[in-house]
Amino acid sequence: MITALEQFRLGIPCEWITPSSGSFQPPSWPPPRDWVVSEDKDGKVLSRWGDPIWDLSPLAKHSFTLNFGDGPLINAKPIDPENANYLRMLVTWRMFGPRPAQTTSALMFFFTPIRAIVALCSREGISVSKLMQFPKVFDQVPSVIAPSQYGNTIALLHRLFDSREILGFVVVTPDGLKRLAAARPNHDPVQTAYIPPRIWTYQVNRLRECLDDYLAHQEQIETCFCFCLDAYARNYGSLQAALTSKSQWSRIPFRNPPRASVRSQSGCFFHGPFQLTAERFGIHQFLQRWLDNCDKKIEVRNLSSYLTLIQYVGLAYITNFTLQRIEEASSLRQDCLIYEDDPKLGRIPIICGETTKIDLDSDARWPTSPSVQVAVDVLTSVACLRMRCAMEDPRVAPTHADIANPYLIDRAYEPWTGSHTANYTVRKNTGPYKELQQRFPKLFDPEQMRITEDDFKIARLLTPNLPEADFSTGSIWPLAWHQLRRTTAVNMFASGLLSDSSMQFLMKHISRLMPLYYGRGYTRLHLNEEVEGIVATSMYEVMAQSILAAMGDRFVSPYADRKQAIVVNLIGQKDAQDLAKLAKRGEIFFRENRLGACMKRGACEYGGVESVANCAGGNGKGPCADVLYDKTKVPAVIQELEILDSEIARLPINSPRQRALVAERKGLENYLNVVEN
Repeated sequence: MITALEQFRLGIPCEWITPSSGSFQPPSWPPPRDWVVSEDKDGKVLSRWGDPIWDLSPLAKHSFTLNFGDGPLINAKPIDPENANYLRMLVTWRMFGPRPAQTTSALMFFFTPIRAIVALCSREGISVSKLMQFPKVFDQVPSVIAPSQYGNTIALLHRLFDSREILGFVVVTPDGLKRLAAARPNHDPVQTAYIPPRIWTYQVNRLRECLDDYLAHQEQIETCFCFCLDAYARNYGSLQAALTSKSQWSRIPFRNPPRASVRSQSGCFFHGPFQLTAERFGIHQFLQRWLDNCDKKIEVRNLSSYLTLIQYVGLAYITNFTLQRIEEASSLRQDCLIYEDDPKLGRIPIICGETTKIDLDSDARWPTSPSVQVAVDVLTSVACLRMRCAMEDPRVAPTHADIANPYLIDRAYEPWTGSHTANYTVRKNTGPYKELQQRFPKLFDPEQMRITEDDFKIARLLTPNLPEADFSTGSIWPLAWHQLRRTTAVNMFASGLLSDSSMQFLMKHISRLMPLYYGRGYTRLHLNEEVEGIVATSMYEVMAQSILAAMGDRFVSPYADRKQAIVVNLIGQKDAQDLAKLAKRGEIFFRENRLGACMKRGACEYGGVESVANCAGGNGKGPCADVLYDKTKVPAVIQELEILDSEIARLPINSPRQRALVAERKGLENYLNVVEN
């Protein structure tokens, strides 16, 4: 049993925990209750093995705890001491044992379902090590496992059985695993919602408007912020004293001066209510524009609220254009944006950072839109302001590397805030996107976020099983961070299916560059592999929806019966999921062009992008047999004809350019004749 400990070691990377560290490996099995399982970089003990709550925040780089149930119960079901010890052993095995968890996310992925089973045993008065001896209790196990985690939980329990000699006990036997598999519930996972173009465009435009407003007042904001810090430092003796002695209310500089005798004794200088300072620096109007609680009175804490708003806005803007998880975007640093000079595509913006799911990737990269430069610039400004406080607070203790290259998203350390101060390595948890709507109600107009009938139809088109309790016509769209990933991926390919001029304008860089980078190997950079899969899946998903749309009245063929042959007979009554599989195998194809779509398999020598003359018979040879015309493009075609007429009139007759434009014009006229008749 002792020799098995040679296989144990901490799997989660931590720069200050080495093989010689006491918390790198348990000293015995089971470990002694006083064994230090978690410590910070200064060697301060955070958690011992027998503690009811383990604080693993330094490993997670954000607030992260595990509650074993035999102590304080905050949003946790109680567990008796014996079962809590078994749970500690199971978690220790996953954290330190053979093939240990590489991230705290993976550890939580294990902890959540296993804790539910242990809590069930505790509630029923039995030991989890004897679960298989109590069939009636075992039959309740499926009810405590989330349907979305059911299959993975069976796999985890199987791994625990394989490690029974190391653990010294069995949770579920192979026969029990078979019974669990047979009782597996039907689970229809709800796909992440696709944000309709109108709502997506509105929220992006408002985010950009907020960022631009900051840039327009950046000098005033930074000057006012520094003035406030200096005022606190003067009254408290130093900025460090102001940060660590926030309770000395009598020294707060932004209040009316006390009696002269008191003022002379304290040596403090008072500037009156902060409203006067805000007006002096010219920041009061835009604070009132973006914050809902300072229309009548502006306080110094409102300045911090505004900076926090800006951080969330910049974070949301970057997430809209990178396909990152929110944990990945919120861990970006000041130097995250680089540019690659690609010989085929030109100067390409790349976001660099860490991927934070199950497998660590410390140098993942995401192609993005040039517009994220604005967000990075704004977040850098705020991060540098807050770093001025962080570097003076001994509790935060950023390193020299942190000071030189700070995180773009961080806590409010200002001396006038009442927020809890944590070490710089412990990252702040980012709340849900919809909380941003609630906390800063002036950011998004609720009426603009209200779901219309058209919005709902589009959302259902891409996500057929949207839960009606959360999404319905007339309700406010509930934004979520993960929606931004799926929406961005779909929007790369869906501009023809979901036509919206504003969205097309905003997405033009993404829809041209990102799919090329992810799908066609134009770069040798180490791109995020999971996102490559998301992009590819979205491409086929949108292609399937486009083919379904082609079966309706929106698309017509220039040949009377050709559409029936190339669409209906080809794909029959298959649903979107089947079509996506066929598209992925290359058995069907749908390529958008300026007049509609091309259904030709393989490459097309004419393209249908630069010119549609060959697609629509402008060359005098008749329309292509594989083309479908989209009726919704009529207004754009009419506008293009007007532009062509004026350009043709300026060109020399029978010149190469003039002949090409005449052929183009003929093709557009052929298109109009078909769709209008």
